[in-house]
Amino acid sequence: MKSLKKVVITGMGAITPIGNTLKEYWNSLIHGKGGTAPITYFDTKKYKTKFACELKNYDPNVFFSKKEIKALDPCSQYGIIASQEAIKNSGINFSKEKKDRIGVVWGSGIGGLLNLELSIADYFNSGKGPRFSPFFIPKMLIDTTAGFISMKYGFHGPNYATVASCASSSHAIADAYYLISLGKAEIMITGGSEAAITQSGVGGFNALHALSTNNNHYQTASRPFDKDRDGFVLGEGAGCLVLEEYVHAKTRGAEIYAEIGGVGLSGDAYHITAPRPDGKGVILALRSAIEESKVKYNEINHINAHGTSTKLGDIAELQAIHKVFSDRIYHIDINSTKSMTGHLLGAAGAIESIATILSLKKGIIPPTINLSHVDKKIDSKIKLTPNKSIQKNINISICNTFGFGGHNVCLLFKKINVT
Repeated sequence: MKSLKKVVITGMGAITPIGNTLKEYWNSLIHGKGGTAPITYFDTKKYKTKFACELKNYDPNVFFSKKEIKALDPCSQYGIIASQEAIKNSGINFSKEKKDRIGVVWGSGIGGLLNLELSIADYFNSGKGPRFSPFFIPKMLIDTTAGFISMKYGFHGPNYATVASCASSSHAIADAYYLISLGKAEIMITGGSEAAITQSGVGGFNALHALSTNNNHYQTASRPFDKDRDGFVLGEGAGCLVLEEYVHAKTRGAEIYAEIGGVGLSGDAYHITAPRPDGKGVILALRSAIEESKVKYNEINHINAHGTSTKLGDIAELQAIHKVFSDRIYHIDINSTKSMTGHLLGAAGAIESIATILSLKKGIIPPTINLSHVDKKIDSKIKLTPNKSIQKNINISICNTFGFGGHNVCLLFKKINVT
């Protein structure tokens, strides 16, 4: 069997509730800026939750023509914007590349929800009979974003979408990594997008009792690990990574952000929405990523936790990490950037991978904000990066992402000079 090729990250882009570019996003993260605000997209009078992490100052007309806006759900709009920034950031000259060796794998948990919601409402309310827009199906499909990105640049390599609830974009990154490491491609554009702050999105998650309803203190409602947390805050946006075969990247003189050292994938096989209490799935994924990377457990400095701010999820994740690392956990800095961005569902893994990679690159770990009183069920010796960034030389980081259905993904990132 041929040895696997080394895979590195050479470009990134982001559009998030705390910054519409990569630079803005990172600056907000390290300064502990939260993105929670009252929902502006619809009247929340009848809703239990009246706040979310919407994008700020977003105008699609800046990025797209009227014809394109008509054809693209916000979910795809966000993905295309993030991919454009990442590709520009990578500095790749596509006129010198073999485009059949460049592909796209994109993740989303829900896809074109707003389009679906508005189209169905129009169908029942217009009295026009069974008439739908020709854009109805394409705007709804999750794979549309991957298709549009490939068409924009003429990429003929592997092209598809991954759907695994909140783990969707992490699965996309994992697949893109394997495609390059197996020699099926040299460059992959990957990540995820989500745009589920809609009437049905908020109403549906309220029905699951998943969202915070702390309307009186919405600014601090996203509070992972805190004793007063009462659910996650819904977010939206997209993150994109350009993955590249290491020798190819070095040959063209690319700036390399980090290496993907290993990937861990597992299933809880337990419950559609609740985490497995014994943490078996998370434990399997963590160990798989570490063993694939061939690094030692005591070399891992940092974990960007899934940390959604739910009663069951936060505890289960930390217990699983503790079982994997034993007392070594007390030497690992753990944070949850969802405290600032909210939960971007299928796009969470992409934007949180970007945060993790920049932590490696810049030696700064963003805080877990709104952490006032750590849950008594959490070991007080665990370092959760409360409220302020810390500077630390990090060599190896893990980004955790878990999704409804028991989908677990752990992505291990390494500084490129770490063997």
